[in-house]
Amino acid sequence: MSDNTNGVRQRGLAKMAEVYGTEFQDYPGDHFAMTADHLFAEVWSRAGLSIRDRRLLLLGALTAQNLMDTAGIQIGAALRNQELTEAELHEIALFLCHYVGWPSGTKLDILVGTIVAQQKKAAREEQSEK
Repeated sequence: MSDNTNGVRQRGLAKMAEVYGTEFQDYPGDHFAMTADHLFAEVWSRAGLSIRDRRLLLLGALTAQNLMDTAGIQIGAALRNQELTEAELHEIALFLCHYVGWPSGTKLDILVGTIVAQQKKAAREEQSEK
């Protein structure tokens, strides 16, 4: 990997960590290279929209396509990074019901509740271990 490519990769990995609130390691292969080097080092890093703005747009697009597994990843990251509250996420789901269909918006709303409950349980378990 050239120094320039390595610099792009490091920018991409850093942006991925910022977006998801967890560290990422470099992986081989073209798919990961395109994800880190283009999507995160270039697209997610552009000026003009905040990470929160991009996440809101992505949640709408994912819900419209009924891609709830990926939406769940975004919900968890939004909560971890304190970009969106539980109440805001439920409001987003209700809003999206009217534009992408009641079933998809409802699935998102249920997913929000599930992920919030999982994160609260994990926090309680972490506290009890201390």
